[in-house]
Amino acid sequence: MKGFISEGRHPFFVLLLLLGFMLIGYFVASMLFIAISPLFGIEVLDITNLLADPAANPEGADALLIFQGLVQFTSFVVAPLLMLRFMKVNIDHYLNWKKLPLPTLLLLAGLLIVFIMPANSLVINWNAKLDLPDFMSGFEEWARAKEDELAELTKIIANFGSLPRLFAGLLVIAVIPAIGEELVFRGILQRQVHRWSGNAHVAVWVAAIIFSTIHVQFFGFVPRMLLGALFGYLYLWSGNIWVPIVAHFFNNGFTVFLLYLQQTGAIDYNIESTEAMPILTILISAVLSAAVIYYLYKQFMLTPTRPESIAEAAEERQNQ
Repeated sequence: MKGFISEGRHPFFVLLLLLGFMLIGYFVASMLFIAISPLFGIEVLDITNLLADPAANPEGADALLIFQGLVQFTSFVVAPLLMLRFMKVNIDHYLNWKKLPLPTLLLLAGLLIVFIMPANSLVINWNAKLDLPDFMSGFEEWARAKEDELAELTKIIANFGSLPRLFAGLLVIAVIPAIGEELVFRGILQRQVHRWSGNAHVAVWVAAIIFSTIHVQFFGFVPRMLLGALFGYLYLWSGNIWVPIVAHFFNNGFTVFLLYLQQTGAIDYNIESTEAMPILTILISAVLSAAVIYYLYKQFMLTPTRPESIAEAAEERQNQ
């Protein structure tokens, strides 16, 4: 099918189109969930109550996990790919996903996220305990209430005490979000902001800020923004969408696996803790992470990558 939307359209129009496709994806996911809800003994009229209070239904946890998986898949994977298909772009060139980087670099990009976790715990602790000025007390109360609400939902979903639930958790919380969120935030949003601003660093940070904002967790906003920026720079340097996807998968998947170990009694550690790790661990983490980031940067810079901007890509094709 030949695209009917020019790749030269203004980035704002492209991003508005992306939002439209994602909303349609959410609608499709909702319809699919309604269609399969009887399998969980849930009546159509009870779905709103289920999503508002999944703990009240014995099948609530499984239903909520499936609903989240459907929304992530249709809104963040199918929707952006369909939008790119409708655009007059070569998707393979746009995402550069057929040419994989060296496996060692992909693995190192994933391990980097694990290495950086102790250092990031310092930022997590600071952000979680942040006190806002008095004039923002209303917002702080709302944000704290939202944090508590999402924490309760996470406890319901994050029941990974068996191998089947572990695999389901890895699929819904690690695999699908890693692919979908990187397609949306790095593959499209970051590239379009780059086109708009002409500045790659502005694009990385704008995408990271929006990435953190949509999670609606203000007291985890900064560490998530920094993580999004790291994904953005890995994409910028490598020019390959699989690099941030692998890094994102390691971040989510490692947490899911730790929860499995905790819930099966293999480890005794509070995964949800916002306390900072010991200072020596943080220092080792910071030094090791900095070294790995520098190494990846140098290695990615040694290999030619496709242009990060659609405008530059179009210009390159005209000059060939």
